[in-house]
Amino acid sequence: MTENTLNIDFAGQDAVIPFQVEPLDVRGRAVQLGPMLDTILDRHNYPEPVSRLLAETVVLTVLLGTALKFDGKFILQTQTDGPVSMIVTDFTTPGSVRAYARYDADAVAALQTPDPIALLGKGTLAMTIDQGEYTQRYQGIVQLDGVGLEEVARRYFKQSEQIPTEVRIAVGEVLTRNEGSSPRHNWTASGVLLQFLPDSTERMRQKDLHGGDGANEDNDFQEDDAWAEAQALMNTIEDVELTDTAVEPERLLYRLFHEHGVRVFDGTKVSDNCSCSEKKVRNVLSGLSSEERAESVEAEQISVTCEFCSSTYIFDPASF
Repeated sequence: MTENTLNIDFAGQDAVIPFQVEPLDVRGRAVQLGPMLDTILDRHNYPEPVSRLLAETVVLTVLLGTALKFDGKFILQTQTDGPVSMIVTDFTTPGSVRAYARYDADAVAALQTPDPIALLGKGTLAMTIDQGEYTQRYQGIVQLDGVGLEEVARRYFKQSEQIPTEVRIAVGEVLTRNEGSSPRHNWTASGVLLQFLPDSTERMRQKDLHGGDGANEDNDFQEDDAWAEAQALMNTIEDVELTDTAVEPERLLYRLFHEHGVRVFDGTKVSDNCSCSEKKVRNVLSGLSSEERAESVEAEQISVTCEFCSSTYIFDPASF
């Protein structure tokens, strides 16, 4: 991407942009979320720290989910002992996203430093790829042991696919004021995922973990120069760059890689789009025993609320 190409139309918010830097043998995706994220977070009225954490997981989910080359679903789910005991975000091709969090409001409020590590506590994060009916799911599980989501993504790719990966994610708040109205609060969250994918697989081999007392003492290991440079460039990204709505992902990519030439491709729009429906909920209820359905009856009706989109479906027990 040359300086002149910055005059083209930008993909804008809520679009995942694939890119490639051929001289460094790296490729990746970048995204800046705005209105779509507002819709998800405003629907649930989460405490501010929980909203930030869920926003991070949504960014990571769309960065990973848009890599799918087939019709399917990418699901990210945490199960931990922290104040935010569960997060579920899923991406359905080509661009549908939904997300929710379960949390203990009192435990969140009691935290002196409500950062993602404290909110999550210890547990597991599962990343699942579902290609639909009649196919086997693939699932990778990463331990959450005092690390953030960026490090989780690095570990996931190192363990499951042996692909050197770097991730940067940041979440910010924006106050906008229209004349004659009170300020409006908006969320913005952005991320960049970078992977080292040279033609030679030997070039992308990472150091094996040492099994004895000599861990981290393998001085003979030399990381590939191209990947080392790409990582160094990624480390120059500041949170303010990612959360500034005036710095589109294309501008950030140009700032990072213009000396080598960065090629960007058409973006994939993502939107808040829950897959629940009255028919699907009815099918689930129909699969329950009459005794189980009877336990769900209140005021002579069965009420089911979707945890993702908060839609409520009302059923007459006699209709089953």
